[in-house]
Amino acid sequence: MNGIYQVHDIGQLIKDNSYVGRGIVIGMSESGKKAVFAYFIMGRSENSRNRVFTEKGEEVTIYPFDASKVKDPSLIIYSPVRRAGDSVIVTNGDQTDTVYDFLMKGKTFEEALDTRCFEPDAPNFTPRISGVLDFADGSFTYKMSILKSADEKGSACNRYTFSYAPLKGVGHFIHTYNCDGDPIPTFTGEPERVCIPDDMNAFADTLWNNLNEANKISLYVRYTDLATGKFERVLINKNK
Repeated sequence: MNGIYQVHDIGQLIKDNSYVGRGIVIGMSESGKKAVFAYFIMGRSENSRNRVFTEKGEEVTIYPFDASKVKDPSLIIYSPVRRAGDSVIVTNGDQTDTVYDFLMKGKTFEEALDTRCFEPDAPNFTPRISGVLDFADGSFTYKMSILKSADEKGSACNRYTFSYAPLKGVGHFIHTYNCDGDPIPTFTGEPERVCIPDDMNAFADTLWNNLNEANKISLYVRYTDLATGKFERVLINKNK
């Protein structure tokens, strides 16, 4: 299938890209029975690479692998995955907590992110990427967002939100950077359409095995059964 409706193999999208940064995938399995999301992190510096994913119940938190080596915890230690009522939040920063607080007060994903902007890490101005899976009333829909600098000076923030009706076997992939560089070029365009198989382990393997070996750090993949609400997951940390 060509054009805007083409669905890509995510392994092919990332395999020759040394630095896509942090990435979120959300979609539906090929059978239509599972809601799916994945989150991964990469890093170029010692501070960024010194991390592991840990989980407690439905929450995932990033901690330092070696606490003695932490230089600046502000942008590397956060909870990328939290549950808020009928919603599951996944983001690349502490905006997870902002979205959680707003949703628990009956407000919206968009209202929460209107209060946040890109990361203050000039000259890169790393975008904040976020997603929310909504399971209210036995249905499943999802949204994705990116907050990024309007210019090379970080003088203003542009906010983009994408709302999706799930399609069988289709997911959307958003990441912080287009590729490596100095400064690192920010992700552009809409989230990319990618294939979501029924096999969770195969999907996790495709992601992990095609992420750049030197820069990949951790990966979390979750498949939630839409009939029962129960989930399975794969968690991989390079640091062990």
